[in-house]
Amino acid sequence: MGSSSLVLVVDDNMDAADMTAEVLRMHGIDVVVAYGGLEGLEMAKKLTPAVIVLDVGMPLMDGCAVAAALRREAAFVKVKLVALTAWGDDESRERTRLAGFDLHLTKPAPLASLVDAVRRPSLSVGLATA
Repeated sequence: MGSSSLVLVVDDNMDAADMTAEVLRMHGIDVVVAYGGLEGLEMAKKLTPAVIVLDVGMPLMDGCAVAAALRREAAFVKVKLVALTAWGDDESRERTRLAGFDLHLTKPAPLASLVDAVRRPSLSVGLATA
């Protein structure tokens, strides 16, 4: 079983991943980081975090592929998936919704929105956007 408060941040840009994690840590949130989709998927399966913040545009395995793979597993049905991406157009939002994300944040997301997205209880219907 996973941690009820652990957050996994997945981004192929190491600086972006580390900065996102540091912002969350400054707000008292327990965070681990993975630098890419494949590493993120492996770490998610090992740790089963409560929330996973995923970049969408990553090489080898993008965030939508990671989200879709996780949603196919029973252990991840209630894990909150947050897309944190530079892509904010309607097509990208639809793509994240179909992949199983709960929330779509566009970079650079306001810090308060990011922290709120991680702390807010999982969304049960539809895809929220910020």
